[in-house]
Amino acid sequence: MAYLLDTNIVSYILKRRNTTIESKLREARRLGQNVFISCITYYEVKRGLLYVNATRQLAEFDAFVSKYPILFIDDIEIIEQACKIHADLKIKGTPIQDADVLIAATAIIRGLILVSHDSDLLRVEGLTLENWLLIGS
Repeated sequence: MAYLLDTNIVSYILKRRNTTIESKLREARRLGQNVFISCITYYEVKRGLLYVNATRQLAEFDAFVSKYPILFIDDIEIIEQACKIHADLKIKGTPIQDADVLIAATAIIRGLILVSHDSDLLRVEGLTLENWLLIGS
């Protein structure tokens, strides 16, 4: 099993709003399970922290991401999957943000479980999701 952390999960970790996530990360490490961060998540979090000049949180973010490999969108299969997700959801009248589409496509193509607190992602076919903020996830 391997995991991809969504932007909202990384944000929760940085805000220290939920110790359950940190516990799950420790468990994954103990079990030898890989945990990744998408370059999209990196971009979303870092741009927000830079915008508000959150110096302390920037240092915490840099320390956090140094522990986990960052996955880049370096495979045309990810883009193809993202196009399919976008088209499928738009046809159904339930589109989601492009960043979420790209993160979901990365998880699907790389065979990762996406850890997210975003219920919109439940509409993405073929995506395996876990919400570490909910008890029993």
